Amino acid sequence: MNFLAVIAAGIASMALGFLWYSPMVLGKPWMKERGLTPEKVKSDQKEMGKLYGVSFVVSLVMAYVLSHVMALSQNFYNYPMMQTGLTSAVFMWLGFMMPVQVTATIFSDKKNWKLFGIDTGYQLVSVLAMGVVIGLL
Repeated sequence: MNFLAVIAAGIASMALGFLWYSPMVLGKPWMKERGLTPEKVKSDQKEMGKLYGVSFVVSLVMAYVLSHVMALSQNFYNYPMMQTGLTSAVFMWLGFMMPVQVTATIFSDKKNWKLFGIDTGYQLVSVLAMGVVIGLL
């Protein structure tokens, strides 16, 4: 287990999250779909330190599990690590992350498919980035 790769993948996921949900990328439509105002987000940011910490820990867990899946897949198929990282990431997203988000959306009071697209898009890009980082390291 390459723990440096796991930590780097967790950091990559967090960095992508900050970028993905920034006003320059998808932050404005995400806020609109969540019913948030810039003032509300700014006031909530004072409490975000703990939440970002928890988010980082679960990103590390996800990177750790992905690393295990990649190792098993690489040993079985013997593909190059980059290919293993990308295919493992897509299948983890397709089989586990996206279905959970679809289920949450279809059973929510407000079936917001735009919000689903923003959030599940981030999950896909995040796990792909993790696969790349782990594959490279």
